[in-house]
Amino acid sequence: MVCSRFLDQPSLISNYIIMRICSFLPSTTEIICKLGLEDNLIGITHECDYPEAVNSKERVIMSSIDHKSLSSKEIDDLVTENSKNGKSTYLVDKDKLKAANPDIIFTQGLCEVCAVSGNQVLEAVEVLENRPEIISLEPGTVDEVLESIVTIGNATGKSEQAGELVASLKKRIDIIRNISLRERDKPRVFCLEWLEPPFVAGHWVPDMVEIAGGDNGLRSKGEQSVKVKWDDILDFAPHYIFVMPCGFNIDKTINEIDSVTSNSIWHQTPASQKGNVYLVDANSYFSRPGPRIVDGIEIIARTIHPDLFKMEPPPGSILNLRNYMQIQAVLG
Repeated sequence: MVCSRFLDQPSLISNYIIMRICSFLPSTTEIICKLGLEDNLIGITHECDYPEAVNSKERVIMSSIDHKSLSSKEIDDLVTENSKNGKSTYLVDKDKLKAANPDIIFTQGLCEVCAVSGNQVLEAVEVLENRPEIISLEPGTVDEVLESIVTIGNATGKSEQAGELVASLKKRIDIIRNISLRERDKPRVFCLEWLEPPFVAGHWVPDMVEIAGGDNGLRSKGEQSVKVKWDDILDFAPHYIFVMPCGFNIDKTINEIDSVTSNSIWHQTPASQKGNVYLVDANSYFSRPGPRIVDGIEIIARTIHPDLFKMEPPPGSILNLRNYMQIQAVLG
């Protein structure tokens, strides 16, 4: 799902000797670098942190909320309050954007909680002298994530590289899908996308679970993430729970895990009783619709079907909650 907009006349981006790119999405930043366009990237967001080399890039998008120091409840309260008051959580630094003077801007219209809105982008580019192409990427499924890579490649003159990248990702996905399709046992999987209040993960995550051979019964692929009641979680009776707060790494999730483990219903779920609760690096492998969601699919597949899949997860990508709590109890 892609929307391409121009200011006045289309820019012949492919004819530019040096293309100047602004990425308003961490996933797009990752894709752009994967396609060999790191040197063309002249503006990113405050959340762009992968690959490590982008940390030296100018940040033209900032947040009015300090996500690192606030709890999930505090963040949700502030986002809700901003929404009620018609205020945006994200801010475009127009001076930095003007200095960057991009030829092309990649943005999104999928979730105003996760990134700057399309309307804000259109308003901000009014300060620019040239007419940048604005491409809004709105993937809702795994296939649409792959399509967005092709879109970026076509827009930047890197169609061949994008095709090769997508082909390699599809090959890994097909291996998992073909193996999991032969497995009759489809364990129920619940993906917790926010801690307080609890959200069930939507968009491409249910698709990831399905490919990995799980039953994501609380949400269908392509549907938005929504708040979920604890009673509904208990009724679903998940065999596995993956805790993946949007934008969180495992360390930040651990710091707040008491907000869910203090709920008595949590301990009544089959997943909790059998020790099948896992914290994952959501920021790297689940929250961002980029190439590393394939790693996320492999992480789920390896966890829920250990007899079928032997691939090792990336270091620091997943943590069994029961094992962690037992080790902490021993260490005091």
